[in-house]
Amino acid sequence: MAGQIKTLIDRIIEQRAKGNATVMAATKAKLIFKGLNPDKFTSASPDDPATLAKARAAAEEFGIRL
Repeated sequence: MAGQIKTLIDRIIEQRAKGNATVMAATKAKLIFKGLNPDKFTSASPDDPATLAKARAAAEEFGIRL
């Protein structure tokens, strides 16, 4: 099923920022430093297991339950 990475990244940003644009930008930057550029993924992006693991690890580091 394609698009899981995009969904995970969007949920991480949404749950962490809670509507705050500054926190949203900071979260995107932190994800980029972790190798997960939110703008790179779309709903049609293939689900690479290594990238999914990175997204889940990032969520855990941010204290977000997916």
